[in-house]
Amino acid sequence: MPQNKVDVLLGLQWGDEGKGKVVDVLTPRYDIVARFQGGPNAGHTLEFEGKKYVLRSIPSGIFQHGQTNIIGNGVVLDPVLFREEAEALERSGIDLHKVLKISKKAHLILPTHRLLDAANEKAKGDAKIGTTGKGIGPTYTDKISRNGLRLGDALAPDFKERYAAARDRHLQRLASMGENPDITELEQRWLDAIDYLRRFDIIDSEFVINNALSQGKSVLCEGAQGTLLDVDFGSYPFVTSSNTVTAGACTGLGVAPNRIGDVFGIFKAYCTRVGSGPFPTELFDETGRRIRDIGHEYGAVTGRERRCGWIDLVALRYAIMINGVTQLIMMKSDVLDGFDEIKACVAYEIDGKQVTDFPYSLDTVDVKPVYVTLPGWHTDMTAMKSEDQFPQQFKDYIKFLEEQLATPITIVSIGPDREQTIVRSRS
Repeated sequence: MPQNKVDVLLGLQWGDEGKGKVVDVLTPRYDIVARFQGGPNAGHTLEFEGKKYVLRSIPSGIFQHGQTNIIGNGVVLDPVLFREEAEALERSGIDLHKVLKISKKAHLILPTHRLLDAANEKAKGDAKIGTTGKGIGPTYTDKISRNGLRLGDALAPDFKERYAAARDRHLQRLASMGENPDITELEQRWLDAIDYLRRFDIIDSEFVINNALSQGKSVLCEGAQGTLLDVDFGSYPFVTSSNTVTAGACTGLGVAPNRIGDVFGIFKAYCTRVGSGPFPTELFDETGRRIRDIGHEYGAVTGRERRCGWIDLVALRYAIMINGVTQLIMMKSDVLDGFDEIKACVAYEIDGKQVTDFPYSLDTVDVKPVYVTLPGWHTDMTAMKSEDQFPQQFKDYIKFLEEQLATPITIVSIGPDREQTIVRSRS
């Protein structure tokens, strides 16, 4: 039997594109949904049947019809936050122990990782990068420096000793930075949460996924954050600590590159960014505030106000190239329903020259966006059921984007509910 390929779904901007909703919508097509990177700063928001759910670490396929959900080896896991998230889902009637599996190789976020995160950000002063303070960066640092603690270690008889060695190393570093915290209470909560984690099916996820593909099963790989936050290809150093691109699915799940099938790239009809870092199309005027208010642009986990701006096609073309995107999914189209005109950045002007390639560094050059202006559609699309009902100006906007990006837009979201999703016909 020929081996199946995995499909990958990821964000193409600075995160917050609406990946959770789309995973939830696509999950019925798949047997397995697997999260491949990131930590609990990634808040995937889903709305249906009048309720809102925010997932931090658990894959967004958890609400569907009993499919297997896997937290992969590329994820860093905070046991305390995981327990809070899992227990909330269980209270809503989901039998997590039946549908969720976790990789032994996923690295653990320790209480001292969070303290190190805060101390490191404090030490940077005005040069801070806007971390969420969840301990994710220090955990990936330990992973790369070969000092990390993995979930599989929690199954070892000497786990307490392994944990103590990592904790004491962190405490020494904190002391050198002038921090001497009492972690007694934090530590006890963390160890209790480790006991809770041990009740789940802790697996060799690379074998489970590859065996499933060999058996003809279908797998959807779910990314967190967005391409422009990738540690290699994003707006460094204002990035996250993992590879958010398609290649991250290979290393974060143990899937070979030749097993990648469709790549679904998700983007908003405009742009947002949380925290520090360059943002060429950011709007500081009433239009930016209006987009934020209509789009409810506040972080799903942090509650932080998102910076808003027009769509950036220079960055989108770059993200499509890096990821090998085969299908585009446009989110939050309805937020622009009431605007007289819509702008799209088609190039950057740098030192008097127009460029269409995403530059090496956005924060060391003066970038002026070059805009094309398109007519708005002034139509409430939130109740529409098919693309035939779209106003002509919106159809023209989609056509313009497809031509600029050389990639088909196959799904359009016109509201937060899973029902407000239009799958377009492909000619």
